[in-house]
Amino acid sequence: MAATDSISIFAEGTFEEQILELVNYLARALPEDGRAAFIQPFQDAVTTPEGQKPIEEDEERRRKVLSQVIEQVKGLGDGSEKEIEGFFNLLFSHLLTLFPLDAPEIRAYLDTLLKTIISVPDHTSTKYRILSNLFNSIPRRSALRLSVYRTLLEFASANDELELLGITQTEVDKWLSEWEISPEEKSGFLKLLVHAFAKAADATASFQYQLSYVRSLPPSSPAAQSAAVDAIATALRLPSYFNYDALFRIDAVVAAKDHPLFSLLQIFLNDGLTQYKAWVDSHSDVLSKYDLDGAQLERKIRLLTLATLGFQNMGRDVPYSVVATALQVDPSEVESWVIDVIRAGLLSGKLSQTTQTLHVTRASARAFEREQWELLEKRLQAWKTGLASVLEVVSATRKKAGSSADSGASGAAAAAATAAPSGIETPAAAAQAAVA
Repeated sequence: MAATDSISIFAEGTFEEQILELVNYLARALPEDGRAAFIQPFQDAVTTPEGQKPIEEDEERRRKVLSQVIEQVKGLGDGSEKEIEGFFNLLFSHLLTLFPLDAPEIRAYLDTLLKTIISVPDHTSTKYRILSNLFNSIPRRSALRLSVYRTLLEFASANDELELLGITQTEVDKWLSEWEISPEEKSGFLKLLVHAFAKAADATASFQYQLSYVRSLPPSSPAAQSAAVDAIATALRLPSYFNYDALFRIDAVVAAKDHPLFSLLQIFLNDGLTQYKAWVDSHSDVLSKYDLDGAQLERKIRLLTLATLGFQNMGRDVPYSVVATALQVDPSEVESWVIDVIRAGLLSGKLSQTTQTLHVTRASARAFEREQWELLEKRLQAWKTGLASVLEVVSATRKKAGSSADSGASGAAAAAATAAPSGIETPAAAAQAAVA
């Protein structure tokens, strides 16, 4: 069996003693007069008749006894939270030890126990600990980890406590690279994350998992096409999402090129307000079908248009009139639009009410293709030329300063030798005396 990344939790004692400990815990939930009858069959099962192989050496018998114990688990039992947690830690430790991790029996037993744990009301914090302990005790590459974490995720989502899990995309990516599960199972888990974060009103995280979900599907499959269109709609719907170039790098999105939303996505990547309005005029029904807010989309395309204008004029002053024309707004509205685009993180610059200009210091490109690379090359060349001019000026200034310093030093030495009072030896006089 593969090594685990945590320590299995076992109570002290032999297998027989541990099984009877589990059985005695289960018996607590029964009427007192029925407990002995419940325990007796298990005592008989773990007792080794004379002349037979001890149960410690008989793996098949141990599996059979443990299976009988599992069949009697109908809830969390009658105990404190610490006792409940300890019972399941011990039970799961035996289950993971006695059965191969890829055996059908262990999957069936695990699914049954997970349903039992979740279905019982109350003891919420104890359930989280039981499931977390189980997840960490399963070998990292085992497919069983998926079953446990899916249960944990569904439980947290149902209780509106998703934040307790502290899930990160880095962690999820690592798990999916480790777990020995099928591509379909990976996609299913990502889709579950999409819905869980959407339910938790974390639209940004939900969208990131949505992109991962689309990437996990075969690009030309019907499921991928449907998921890609949904991802495009979500990207357009999110008020603070502007990185549309990332979607064009997903094969399934490109494969949806015949869908009306794909042409709208292209406008948000490359075009402006005029093209957007033309698209809306011929696709008004698409907006309502995908729950897209026309006013919000118009705001986003204006912000992107202003960012592009800024990128094309980096380091220069852009007149308010030029901004107003590009955004199709009154010049009096330019400053508020510039403030909005700065808040969106798409541009940095300074407004001058005196000159009615925007000086652009930084701007984001919607896409970085050949045109953007050429523009960047021109800017770098201009920067290089500017630096060369500065270096020439600095070098000339240093030479001039050095020449003046040499001339001044000679004159000062002569004056000092002439003007020094009696009794004070100047450097020049000292040198002459030494020579003499």
